[in-house]
Amino acid sequence: MLALPRGGVPVGAEVAAALGCPLDIIVVRKLGVPWQPELAMGAIGENGARVIEDDIVATARVSTDQLAAVELRERRELAARVASLRAGRERTSLAGKIAVIVDDGIATGATARVACAVARQLGAAAVIVAVPVAPPGMVTVPGSDDLVCVATPSPFIAVGVHYRDFSPPGDAEVTRLLSSFHA
Repeated sequence: MLALPRGGVPVGAEVAAALGCPLDIIVVRKLGVPWQPELAMGAIGENGARVIEDDIVATARVSTDQLAAVELRERRELAARVASLRAGRERTSLAGKIAVIVDDGIATGATARVACAVARQLGAAAVIVAVPVAPPGMVTVPGSDDLVCVATPSPFIAVGVHYRDFSPPGDAEVTRLLSSFHA
């Protein structure tokens, strides 16, 4: 079980506890359109993984320099988050294993796609994405072998609309949840 910090960790912890399996993380960062940061024009992940949503970059008229500036800032944040959230814990080996990637939901799918790329780079034999909510019609995530989704409501506005409380857990809570699986 691999959760995407931060919102995916509480979801992943519940699923991992129910299934009696280990929990680890794959750290990814959304590349938001500079003037609309919640809109993903791509995503980056550990091990240099990168996904760009060319149609969003073109529609939003994001220049190459603007994209590079956002990516540089997010790569720095990615490195800091990996160091902070792993807190010296070794990464779970994925070689030959089934990786189940859990997040709090899917909007554009960019972060899920880049997480799948990281899992594949780390040797996962199969990659399954599991989320509570995604847009209607989303039947797969490129790079995954399967998508498990509890609800695909219509209209779909944003992931956070489908939660009573969508405030992100702090780093201390994320670290506590991860530590409970690495005692």
